[in-house]
Amino acid sequence: MGEIVNLNKVRKAQARQDQLADAAAIRAKHGRTKAEKANDRRAEERRKALLDGAKRKE
Repeated sequence: MGEIVNLNKVRKAQARQDQLADAAAIRAKHGRTKAEKANDRRAEERRKALLDGAKRKE
């Protein structure tokens, strides 16, 4: 027979893990230098320009 599990504890533990993962993602996004942010902006602009150049005109 399986182990008895308190579902509230399991849900709370999962919520804590989700919050920790979200916090790590936010730290990675906002914890960057100005140069890193500028580099990412340039890369995004290059990507958009490449995609816009590949659009078909109808």
